[in-house]
Amino acid sequence: MMRKILLATFVVFYVTTLAALVPARAAPAEATGSAETTDAAPVLREPRIDIPLEIPDAARATPDFDVERATQAYIELLSPEQRALSDAYTNGGYWLQFWVFLLELAVVWLLLSTRFSAKMRDFSERLSRRKPIQTAIYAMQYIVITAVLEFPLALYQGFFREHKYEMATQTFGPWFGDQIKGLGVGVILGSLAIMAVYGAIRKAPRTWWIWCGLISVAFMMLLMMIFPVFVAPLFNDYQTLKEGPLRDRILSLARANGVPADDVYWFDASRQTTRISANVSGFLGTTRISLNDNLLNHTSPEEIEGVLAHEMAHYLLHLPKMVIYTGLVIVIGFAFMKWGSDKALARWGARWDVRSIGDTASLPLLIAVFSIYSFLITPIQNSIVRGSETEADIVAINMTQQPDAWARTAMRASNYRKVKPGPIEEMLWHHHPSGHSRVHMAMQWKSEHLEEEREKGR
Repeated sequence: MMRKILLATFVVFYVTTLAALVPARAAPAEATGSAETTDAAPVLREPRIDIPLEIPDAARATPDFDVERATQAYIELLSPEQRALSDAYTNGGYWLQFWVFLLELAVVWLLLSTRFSAKMRDFSERLSRRKPIQTAIYAMQYIVITAVLEFPLALYQGFFREHKYEMATQTFGPWFGDQIKGLGVGVILGSLAIMAVYGAIRKAPRTWWIWCGLISVAFMMLLMMIFPVFVAPLFNDYQTLKEGPLRDRILSLARANGVPADDVYWFDASRQTTRISANVSGFLGTTRISLNDNLLNHTSPEEIEGVLAHEMAHYLLHLPKMVIYTGLVIVIGFAFMKWGSDKALARWGARWDVRSIGDTASLPLLIAVFSIYSFLITPIQNSIVRGSETEADIVAINMTQQPDAWARTAMRASNYRKVKPGPIEEMLWHHHPSGHSRVHMAMQWKSEHLEEEREKGR
């Protein structure tokens, strides 16, 4: 019976994907580049690195330089139509967070109330007598089935919506291929993590929430270490940036600030998106500086240097802090999970055919309780992350002495982030400073170094 149910689920999944082949309607263009879509992966080619830095006249270091006027000059680089699109995209994102949360709870309710979760557990117990293997089998089923049930919203969020705002460059086939690869990675790593969590629950029924928190932090650090080497190349091709002034400047910046990287990589994100991005990832010998071809092809060398300085600041200042912070959030979350799941099982456990917290059939409940916890603390998490982003912005400008490059980059990112949200709106929903805040901070820095900026002709 279980096999028939799983087969029916996959049939629904593939019918849904066929419906997704209907083309999305494009909206007016975004700023970073063309949103042309193709089924074939583009040929990896050496990117451009010769884009000049554009500084608005009102933002130049003249004797009458004014922070507010310079900030407004950068804001006006976006047309009213672009700002309207950015606002619409951001506002829609608020609702999406809410709908994703509700869908997660609905999927959990479905699996528990129909006893489908218990049937998945029974199926895993028939295949093996060993608890860890049973847990792994259940975890694989859970990850795949929830991905299937949540796929329609993921399809809208990651494919149709991104095409509507011209931020996606893939047609359905390549996009769906990336989703399948992501699901495969999730099944492997998720199963290992769930096995470890349930092992701790069964070994320490009173204090499992502490051990699960520590296990989660260790697993997170492992992922940070292996991601740049083993996971990222599954989705993009990486090549060494050719020798030249830009590569030399990036590596010099890394050496001067203690970032243990001896090479710079670029990857073909333009096959998926029009967004610009970069990162400094990995540790314990896997540290890698990477930037995407959109950043290389559509921004100036000064902007590239500023973006990578920002990422280096995160690596140097926030990696240990965020591990500690995330560890505390996770441990508190597991404590909340224990409290909530104990109460729920005492009331509805028999109806759901969930024997105890150590029963793998309880996983949907644990996920639901943790989702509620995460949703409730979203403003706190956003405020902490936003603070670290602001700190990295300041450090990056001081590292590069390029306030205009950072202001220009902030406006490029404002194509998909509201330029000037209200204070309550920013506190609740924004995990990055607004474009206005970033530009204003850069122009304030410039006003305090006006003589040096004037000597540089900026």
